[in-house]
Amino acid sequence: MLVFQKVADIEEFLDNERRAGRTVGFAPTMGALHEGHLSLVQTAKRECDLVVVSIFVNPTQFNDLKDLDRYPRMPEEDIALLLSAHCDVLLLPPVAEIYPPGQDLTVQLHFRQLDKVMEGVFRPGHFIGMATVVKRLLDIVAPHRLYMGQKDFQQLSIVRDMLRQLSAPIELVMCATLREADGLAMSSRNMRLTDEMRRAAPAIYQTLQQSKIDFQSRSATVVQQAAMAKLREAGLKPEYFDIVDGISLLPVEHWADSNFIVACTAAFAGTVRLIDNLVFQNE
Repeated sequence: MLVFQKVADIEEFLDNERRAGRTVGFAPTMGALHEGHLSLVQTAKRECDLVVVSIFVNPTQFNDLKDLDRYPRMPEEDIALLLSAHCDVLLLPPVAEIYPPGQDLTVQLHFRQLDKVMEGVFRPGHFIGMATVVKRLLDIVAPHRLYMGQKDFQQLSIVRDMLRQLSAPIELVMCATLREADGLAMSSRNMRLTDEMRRAAPAIYQTLQQSKIDFQSRSATVVQQAAMAKLREAGLKPEYFDIVDGISLLPVEHWADSNFIVACTAAFAGTVRLIDNLVFQNE
């Protein structure tokens, strides 16, 4: 696996690879890798000639600086995992390479309601920071395919809209959320859970599953209220539990209102904020 820290170096290398006719798959990450990330690499390996992973803890998408400081950083372990997954290229840049001093690379796009609902309510500015770094990384890597996990469904929806607005010739591939045996979505944040909160956290996925059943015969309002109550009973502190259209992210009140319905939720397990989602239907 080749490791690059400088943008100019990886750009030159990938330019040569593309000229040689090789297809490039790209999975952007913030490190603290787990099996969910490796599944992105494995999918990309099946579909592309060359797989690039980036590890960059992006400061512009943390609205809470304490959360940025606490975010786990373990480059040696991450490199070992990527080697085991036969990743081809790792981009591991310092902040100054992604955000050169004196340059304002902030994305100037309008995402309508996509960045204002759910996570947007509780993490103001997060999605502009996320979109900015993803666009910057895409400009550097120029992949044929972009691989992202379903767990960050709203993020994925915004990236899809950004690619549309930019008319970018990049295929976005959504990869299914990988879960622990008890249903908890794999996340870099899980390692910060206390034993007590680790036992409580699977209630998130259990609530999503039950809500899918309930929503087929009940309104979203009723289902959401029940879901929030169930999460609280488990010892979690939910911020939202929304049932939305999978493209617009606007609320859906009844099963028949959309052909693509997703339930998205965020809850604190102690001091650790966890997100998850479940596709109710996609026809």
